[in-house]
Order: sequence, then structure tokens, then C-alpha cells
Amino acid sequence: MVDITEKSTTLRIAVAQAIVKVSKLETITAIQNDTVPKGNVFAMSKAAGLLGVKRTPDILPDCHPLPIEFTSVEYDINGLEITIIFTVKTIYKTGVEVEAMHGASVVALNMYDMLKPIDKGVEILAIKLLNKKGGKSDFRDRFRKDLTATVIVCSDTISAGHKDDKAGKAIMNKLEFYQVKIADYIVIPDEINIIQEKVTTYQEQGVDMIIYTGGTGLSGRDVTPEALLPLLDRRIPGIEEAIRNYGQERTPFSMLSRSVAGTIKDTLVLALPGSTNGAKESMDAIFPAVLHSFRILKGARHD
Repeated sequence: MVDITEKSTTLRIAVAQAIVKVSKLETITAIQNDTVPKGNVFAMSKAAGLLGVKRTPDILPDCHPLPIEFTSVEYDINGLEITIIFTVKTIYKTGVEVEAMHGASVVALNMYDMLKPIDKGVEILAIKLLNKKGGKSDFRDRFRKDLTATVIVCSDTISAGHKDDKAGKAIMNKLEFYQVKIADYIVIPDEINIIQEKVTTYQEQGVDMIIYTGGTGLSGRDVTPEALLPLLDRRIPGIEEAIRNYGQERTPFSMLSRSVAGTIKDTLVLALPGSTNGAKESMDAIFPAVLHSFRILKGARHD
């Protein structure tokens, strides 16, 4: 199976179609009048689809088991064709496209099985996905493409040259993936005055995002929140909560992090954990959704 452990849970919707084509109008009449010998075609086929969609991962080996939280089956008769519209919803980490297509297929197969005694020319056509919604790919292209960011690593040991930085580079990789230009990347010691000087300097330069990594723990030298909080115009608790909630699902130590998010004028300021995993997971938790803030802070202009 594909690894989905880094994904966030979101509402996922998929709508699929299948078409059952009969060979004579009498078959359509029998369906509508409920005179098909095997029973009510629409009701029984719907029931088969509802059962089938739940068994998708039992049949297709690469499909993840997931909660099916809503399913609907609709029919539309047009001449000799019956169009099946199958909708599936879930709140989960991965989409339900295959589940919707499988459900539509099962409905069509059950209709075929029920109709074959009275019509030897039944066909199943056009099984396909009509649309889907949910997940990061649904939002990726909605954001501005002219944003800039500065990444600041707060670490006494890294600034002294005793250790290499990995957390800051992980943050930059995520920014570049979402087409955010890196305005600068620096390493500084855990000193309140230096932390404050840098955020003020980059904000005055018009950098859109200033992202700190390190100094959010509980040691005496972890002072990034103390340095930044007095300078923020507004905090954004939802971002902080999303970071900690995402991390807590992966390690119980995330509750000890003091990540900070807020704004200085129209610049977004983030203080993330200094560990590589902590920084990476924090970025996974809030990107790309956090970029929506710039629609409000700076407007919705795109390149």
C-alpha cells in the first residue's frame, strides 16, 4: 500500500458512473413496472452496491480500508440506457475514487444479472469517475505563486558549527514544493535580541513568511516563543493547534512543543520545532492550507 501516514484527514467525495444498456424497450418497461422475475431491479441493485463499496479493500489489494460515511445511488433512464450515479463520502486521509467506481460497477453487474433472463443483449458501458473532491491536490493551485519566505534556524550548536542543520532544509523543501521563493536562510544562536532583530528586519523587507525552527521546547535556552510573542500583532491559535494535533497523532512528545503562529502586519510568522521530524511534520500539518491566509492578508493576486 501507498504510505498515507503523513496525510491529514479531510472530507473526501467521489462520484462515479456506470451505464447499463438494454436491447429492447420492453426491458425498461419491466424495470419501471417492477415485473422483472428476479425482483425490484433498482432496489436490489442499490443494496448490492452499498454492500460492495464496503468490500473494496477486500478485493483490490492496494486500496486502504477506510470508513464509508455516506453512499448514494441514483438512476437516470434515457431511451435504452440506464445511467447509474454512485456517490461516496468519507472523512479520511485518502480518497474514495476507486470505492465509487467499484460501487457503480457492482450496481451495474447486479442489474445485468437480474435482467439477463429477459434480455440477452444487456451491456455495461462507460464505468468512469465523474469528479472527486478533497485532499491537498484539491487546493494546491488555488494559492498565490508570488510568495516569499525566510527560514531562520535557532540553535546554539548549529550556529557554532557543531551540528548540521536538517530541520531548516526540510522546511525549505516543503516551501519550494509549493512554489514559495526562499528569500533567505540563516542560522542564529538562541538569543532573544537576535531572534527579535531578524523578524523585524525581514518583516520590514516585505517577506511574506518568516519561519523559525528551534527554540520551542522547554529547556532554559528555548526562547523563540518569548522573543516573538511580544512582537506579534495577532496570534493564530488554529495553526498552532493544527501543528500540535498532527504531531500528537505521531508521537506523545508533541504536547511539549510551544509552536507559535501569528502576524506582524501582513507577514506570517511561524515558530516550529527544531527537530527534523518535528519541523517536517509541522509543515505537513499546515501546508498548503496555511497559504490561504495570504488571500486575506495580501489579496488573491496570482502570477
